[in-house]
Amino acid sequence: MEIVPLADKREFIAELAELHHAEWKHLNPSLTLQGRAEAISDAAGREGIPSIFIAMSGRQLVGSAALVQNDMDTKPDLSPWLSAVYVKEGFLHQGIATKLIARCEAEAARSNANVWYLCTEFASKLYEKLGWNHMERCEYKGVTVDVMYKQIAS
Repeated sequence: MEIVPLADKREFIAELAELHHAEWKHLNPSLTLQGRAEAISDAAGREGIPSIFIAMSGRQLVGSAALVQNDMDTKPDLSPWLSAVYVKEGFLHQGIATKLIARCEAEAARSNANVWYLCTEFASKLYEKLGWNHMERCEYKGVTVDVMYKQIAS
């Protein structure tokens, strides 16, 4: 398993856009697949904010995670955010998400962030195990989400 910047494997942008679109289109139904691919391409920095990291098993894309400036337009004062944590079905429960999150956290620390944030519909338990704290539960774009935060290890 290898974690690499999407910037170094741009040939996976279209596949990643399809995976993310299938997973999260309900949060932004007006965003087209093409629009999502463009947003992923724009955010595919090698380092800093924004950056996207992917997990590779051989030549296969198996997961992603991103470090972005903001992930909830209703909370513009909070930054940076962990976003787009995704692992393909056949690769779940192998620690891949944890490795992707750790890579993003290292990048957030290098960017001098002290705290970072995320929102999740279903994965609060995973994030709690990784040291994240609940900030609030709220409605966002018609969906109930947990907003969480974590102090960044220095």
